[in-house]
Amino acid sequence: LLTMAKNQSCAGLSMRSQILYFIIFVTRYLDLFDHTQTAYLVFFKLTYIITSGVALMAFYSMQATYERHKDTCNLVIILVPCFTAALLLTNEYSTLEVLWTYSEFLEGFAMVPQYIFCYRDTNKDVGVTSFVVALGGYRVFYAMNWIYKKINMPQYMDIQSWIGGLVEIAFFLDYLNYRFRGASILRSMVLQVDEKINEISDKVELKVLGTQSSNNFSKDGQQIRRRRGAGAGEEEGLEV
Repeated sequence: LLTMAKNQSCAGLSMRSQILYFIIFVTRYLDLFDHTQTAYLVFFKLTYIITSGVALMAFYSMQATYERHKDTCNLVIILVPCFTAALLLTNEYSTLEVLWTYSEFLEGFAMVPQYIFCYRDTNKDVGVTSFVVALGGYRVFYAMNWIYKKINMPQYMDIQSWIGGLVEIAFFLDYLNYRFRGASILRSMVLQVDEKINEISDKVELKVLGTQSSNNFSKDGQQIRRRRGAGAGEEEGLEV
């Protein structure tokens, strides 16, 4: 929020990551309506929900600066598998417990749209970098806490948190390597998978709706926009 306010722009930021965080906080903190809690817990839970909602509103108010063509991650590919995993691995089949487990899995992938955005983005704004490092880095401290608990309490198990946390840490470390050294193990694979998913999504959209909108990138990251009609094989427009 500070970066957006300072720049008066949402350039460099992924709205899809913010959507995921909003879903995470809402599904995780539904226990606000279930039982009485201490004031500081209520305060922090409401702060998370409200600030993530405000961030989404800021995206809509600054939509002229939103770089949609770089924010290409398909959220369905994240939301559906995470919900399936939550149903299979929840400790208890109650609404609150399933949704809490869902938020744990979802958090492991919440920054993926932002990382994909950064892999496509050549602008390295200090505020954006600080935001990504802060959000990605806090999970490293969680991992240290898990290790400490496991050493002192051998019976300690939290598979849901571990899976999501390890995924997020792997992406975070790869992002740091890419941001500060220009090298990445995951970048090529992630972008290829993202482009393939969007290609399949475009084909489904073309078949169902009769039109498709696609964002294609060349190997050097240059964007090519195109739009095709269902009954014509030629391109209606091409913009590089």
